[in-house]
Amino acid sequence: MKQGRPLTRAARLLAPRSLQFQLLSRSLYILAALLVLVGALQSIWMKNFLYRNRAETMSIQLNGLPRDLLDRSSLLPERHGKNEEVQPGTERPRGPVLFLPDTSLAYIAPDGTFTDLTKESGMVSPQLSAEEYATVREKMAPRRPVSYKIVQDATGTEQLVVFRPAERSGNFGGIIQMGTGTAQLQAVVLQQLWIYGALVVLALAGGLALNIPVMRRTLQPLNKMVEAVEQTDAGNLNERFPETQGQLEIDSLAKSFNGMLQRLETSFIAERDAKEQMRRFIADASHELRTPLTSIHGFLEVLLRGAADNPKQLYAALTSMHGESTRIKKLVEDLLTLAKLDRAPQLQLSDTRLDRLLLEMEPHLRMLAGTRTAHIDLTAGVRGTFDPDKMKQVILNLFHNAVQHTDPETGVISVILSADRDGISLKVKDNGPGIPEEHAAHVFERFYRSDSSRTRKHGGAGLGLSITKSIVEAHGGTISIRSREGAGSTFVLTFPENGENKGGKVLK
Repeated sequence: MKQGRPLTRAARLLAPRSLQFQLLSRSLYILAALLVLVGALQSIWMKNFLYRNRAETMSIQLNGLPRDLLDRSSLLPERHGKNEEVQPGTERPRGPVLFLPDTSLAYIAPDGTFTDLTKESGMVSPQLSAEEYATVREKMAPRRPVSYKIVQDATGTEQLVVFRPAERSGNFGGIIQMGTGTAQLQAVVLQQLWIYGALVVLALAGGLALNIPVMRRTLQPLNKMVEAVEQTDAGNLNERFPETQGQLEIDSLAKSFNGMLQRLETSFIAERDAKEQMRRFIADASHELRTPLTSIHGFLEVLLRGAADNPKQLYAALTSMHGESTRIKKLVEDLLTLAKLDRAPQLQLSDTRLDRLLLEMEPHLRMLAGTRTAHIDLTAGVRGTFDPDKMKQVILNLFHNAVQHTDPETGVISVILSADRDGISLKVKDNGPGIPEEHAAHVFERFYRSDSSRTRKHGGAGLGLSITKSIVEAHGGTISIRSREGAGSTFVLTFPENGENKGGKVLK
């Protein structure tokens, strides 16, 4: 399948899955919704304002009508009682009454009789129910806001109507109702809505035109990060992004990404070191195993050629092969010990007095020292939580290492145990040739030997100090070396105070 051409910047901006497009579209959607809401609220407020203003105007006009309008109105029919005769000269003057155009006027008598005063000469007056007129009569009080109603007349025309108490011959004569059509007011509201809608469209278009470059500039740091990420690989994990670009979210993302790069770089370095260490470990282990195996193979060939018939040669060959097999066994045991310590050290911890432990080991240590001078300085009562067998292995490894590197006649080895407020300290000191500074930092590495010929002579494989360090660290302690070429070496073990450490007399 052919790979398509890369998208241009404009195409990426308008792509539905683009962050810029989504931010822009969603912000415009929110802005449009807010503008529509504002427009709806504005139209309702404007409509109420226009209706109330028109109602107040009509109320003023209605209050301006003559108080005796009903007495002299020719539009209101005369009401006479039965057998009541009209005396000559007592008729009310009748004359034309002028009303505003597009205005309806009606009279509601106290008994509820509805009379449309402008039915013939003006608009048809809408008629309300008796209950509604009763409510209007109750609400008509001085100094109250003008109330109005929106109703439809008999022709279906919507009117705005207001009310005023009527007086006839100086008494309450019912209700006068004035109404006017709302078409004109609705036309004004609709016109305002059209104008507002056009302004909204222009505002959205202007917002779109202005937001595109602003959004592009705002997201520019993120685009740079994307480009940098695309170029990031195992070879340039040390590069970092600036964490102060003026945008809190981008700065937080850059900080998190830098942390991830740091962790990845650390992981790659650790993996590279582990691979290199494993490569050296396999090479050294193969070399250590190949040497005794080659020796055993050589002795077997000698025996097969006829040396087996010679008792002296047979005994010498068997003795050498036994020594080499012992060396292989020791190497395999050390490798297994390191493998177990690397996985999860299984320690049989108990409350242990180190001074007693060293006293028990003293005969063995002096036997290992041979003709060398051995000093064992102990502070009585030093105790803590240890695995006794593992601690014996640590002491034997360090003491054996000192024996290998000291002269059999003039060698001096000291084991010093002490305790204070900071914890427990165990030192193994010798007067050997010392370790050069360039080798001192590597003595705890596996298969590392500063003097290969000497350690090989004594059968060492360079694993004793590595095992010692693993055991000490499994107990929560630390091990270090103080050495100077020609001035001997001192291995220092320190353990935190995790038990009852008592100061006492020094045993020598």
